[in-house]
Amino acid sequence: MAFLDTLARSTARSGSIICVGLDPEPERIPASLGGGPRAAVRFLRKIVRATAEHACAYKPNLAFYEQYGAAAMDVLTLTLQAVPDGIPVILDAKRGDVPNTAEAYARALFDRLRADAVTAAPYVGLDALAPFCAEGRYAFVLARTSNPGAGDFQDLVAGGRPLYEQVVARCVAAFPAERCGFVVAATYPAEARRLRALAPDRLFLMPGIGSQGGDTAEAVRAALDARGGGVLLAASRSVTYASAGPDFELAAERAARALKDGAERARETVAAG
Repeated sequence: MAFLDTLARSTARSGSIICVGLDPEPERIPASLGGGPRAAVRFLRKIVRATAEHACAYKPNLAFYEQYGAAAMDVLTLTLQAVPDGIPVILDAKRGDVPNTAEAYARALFDRLRADAVTAAPYVGLDALAPFCAEGRYAFVLARTSNPGAGDFQDLVAGGRPLYEQVVARCVAAFPAERCGFVVAATYPAEARRLRALAPDRLFLMPGIGSQGGDTAEAVRAALDARGGGVLLAASRSVTYASAGPDFELAAERAARALKDGAERARETVAAG
């Protein structure tokens, strides 16, 4: 099933537009679970069980798994086995390289790791993005990211507009909506509003909610499309590490539920307006 169809069904089931990040940080995993790769698996599987009712998608960032070395793929695979059927997985890989290398990355992510969607970096060019946006695949192309240094390059003017706007405009022209969306930070709502005008039919994956300071309501108001959708809010640390104590599962559930409810209230406000 195509990613957008799977996501639509998951959203309808959960009543949520919240994507929960699954990023193991060894120093933040409760000591009661032990240490090393096994602790990461125990912790992440508990987080999935605690939040599955409120998440429409999950987003593991591969860097947090790769730090476990030879055990990385075991930690990832065992974590993903806990994700209930019907909830799509976005592998946050931010891959981007020359075309034949990009195709190898795409095969690894989609065919071996069974990603429903991935994140991809556009700097190398459209031909490097094409393998991730091929038929049956879906990529969120980095446009406006959530880090403080996002503007170092993304704000540079190219052809009369910021580079991140050029990225979106060129990708919209090159790839169909069912294969390509964009990473648009919740921490930059003004930019999100401009990008929505350039990409009215695209899905925006919006990181930066919670720990990075992004406001749920503001992000939703800025980025909703004309049909009241098109937004997937991503939260990682603010949910996964909502508590460092023995109540970490309950805290994660509460944090995910609060984000879901806040996003729904924002959508209702926009619709009423």
